[in-house]
Amino acid sequence: MTSAPRLPLAGIRVIELGQLLAGPFTGTLLAYFGAEVIKVEPPGGDPIRGWRKLDEGGTSFWWRSLGRNKKCVTLDLKQAQGVALARQLMESADVVIENFRPGTLENWGLGPEHFKDTHPGLIYARISGYGQTGPWAHKPGYASVCEGVGGFRHVNGFPGGRPVRPNLSMGDTLAGIHAALGIMLALFERERSGTGQVVDVALFESVFNLLEAIIPEYDGADMVRGPSGSTVTGIVPTNTYQCADGRYVIIGGNGDSIFRRLMTAAGRPDMAEDPRLASNAGRVEHEPAIDEALSAWCAGLDSAEVLAVLEEARVPAGPIYSAADMMRDPHFQARGLFEQVEINGKPLKIPAILPRLTGTPGRTTWPGPEVGAHNDEVLRDGLGLDEATWQALRDAGVVDAG
Repeated sequence: MTSAPRLPLAGIRVIELGQLLAGPFTGTLLAYFGAEVIKVEPPGGDPIRGWRKLDEGGTSFWWRSLGRNKKCVTLDLKQAQGVALARQLMESADVVIENFRPGTLENWGLGPEHFKDTHPGLIYARISGYGQTGPWAHKPGYASVCEGVGGFRHVNGFPGGRPVRPNLSMGDTLAGIHAALGIMLALFERERSGTGQVVDVALFESVFNLLEAIIPEYDGADMVRGPSGSTVTGIVPTNTYQCADGRYVIIGGNGDSIFRRLMTAAGRPDMAEDPRLASNAGRVEHEPAIDEALSAWCAGLDSAEVLAVLEEARVPAGPIYSAADMMRDPHFQARGLFEQVEINGKPLKIPAILPRLTGTPGRTTWPGPEVGAHNDEVLRDGLGLDEATWQALRDAGVVDAG
């Protein structure tokens, strides 16, 4: 029997202090690749357990994905005994993740400065709306607001319309990815120096990091890029077109040779050979005419026909997929993008976590567990608490009774 491949973060212990999304998603990334992630929740559990669509037991389907591979314990950090237990866990850890408002952990005596002498190798990842410093550090920062401050909402939507958000908590997820990257860099440095450090991640900065040329364009050319609907400013053609069957396709024909193949395939050899459209600069100038021609061509064919023609012509194009489309697509299946877990005897598909490693791939070992599922293992047994002490903690509500 072949054993499962070694996971790259095996042996790394992470304490996850925080709730909802940014901090927990960081923990999910690390747990997927083998870290022992101990999630500390308040009694009753992380509110995200009850968000969005719930299963028949009242737990969100989202939690089963977000909480995967984590050991879940409950501690009331508003009680001194809960703080003392959290400190013991943090002293045993390689990494701490927290996404409370700046200053909260310091008020509990659990900030990074409190571990500088006793645990100098600790890597302390802090995720907040606006960072740990600066005049806005104290403000509450949810993803929706930070996506606006970070510049994303300014370029998202249609000109003259209300700024649009995707139907996702994008700022939180981006912050989680940045935090995981920061933790990896800090772990790498600790291998060389033996010293930990603070990883300071702000939601608005994680969004800001996506802005490509927006800042130098403004500073160098006084250009403020705004929303451009389904196109991208300065690159033509790249747009979304509706087909005869009502479905949309995305066509990216902005390379010079690709553009010629695209317009030939679309029945417009005149535009394919037009010297005014031979370079991107000329295509930007004549964008309305190009889009009108492609819109007319797509409107006369079903989406599958459009995509078949463009595949033959080697033009980048594709459909817009829903979850249902993804789950029945053979490429998604071949790439292993769905993993099946079992919840109370019933199968449930959850997404795989990327990136894909060929030698030490991550995996889901168990789905998001119930509240306090690992209290006995991690707190009572792991911290060596006797039965009387354990019962007293339960009676005082420091941990869930279970």
